[in-house]
Amino acid sequence: MQTSTSNDIAVLDNVTFSYAPQERNILEGLNLRFRRGKLTAVMGGSGCGKTTVLRLLGGQVIANSGKVNFDGDEIGQLDNAGLIRVRRKMGMLFQFGALFTDMSVFDNVAFPLREHTTLDEAMIADLVMLKLNAVGLRNARDLMPSQISGGMARRVAFARAVALDPPLIMYDEPFAGLDPIALGVTARLIKDMNVALGATGILVTHDVPETFEIADYVYFIANGQVAAEGTPEDLKNSTDAFVRQFIDAQPDGPVPFHYPGKSLSEDFGLGGSSHE
Repeated sequence: MQTSTSNDIAVLDNVTFSYAPQERNILEGLNLRFRRGKLTAVMGGSGCGKTTVLRLLGGQVIANSGKVNFDGDEIGQLDNAGLIRVRRKMGMLFQFGALFTDMSVFDNVAFPLREHTTLDEAMIADLVMLKLNAVGLRNARDLMPSQISGGMARRVAFARAVALDPPLIMYDEPFAGLDPIALGVTARLIKDMNVALGATGILVTHDVPETFEIADYVYFIANGQVAAEGTPEDLKNSTDAFVRQFIDAQPDGPVPFHYPGKSLSEDFGLGGSSHE
């Protein structure tokens, strides 16, 4: 059992979750702890449940069993008003940015300020310009999402995610689809902004080099549980078979290349019993 402390902003305690009663469990007794002020990465193969962790924290889905705690609240026990209250303390950078296509760059960043504060437009304008300046896009404020590149759109989405200076910022595959320059810029922004705001960051990704450069701590998820954890340096030196397969991009290992079932010899009627 995980025991939350004042150093933790969020804890998943023995969490099991499936999207439907008869489906397999995506997460199976998962335990995660997110330290305040640290950038923690949650890594693993496609479909391992990384994004589900973010959905559980945001209350989009509720654990079948176990507890999800955020900043003193148990997410599964909150009503709609309670969820809105805690979500105001969370920023979210969605995969591919998810900008409002009919709003300008400026209005995209202003959106959470207009929705969740009573600030006047002059103050909102100043705050938006400060956030856009921090991501290098102050002079793109009047452009529409269709007029900027994918990397720039990701930076606008980042400015929107931190508009309210939330204590927790969640990043869902922030490097997906970016060229090497845009990827490097995004990684550096995540680290620098995390430090500047004193925020806690949860980085869901499968990009090893960039993540290991900026993360303070890393969890690897496999089969719905934590397969390995540690600092990037710990994991670089790990001899664990799963960690080595993931870091070294090996096609076969604990995560097999072949889908489990009959062996090749059985399928072709050649005898034998070994599965491939």
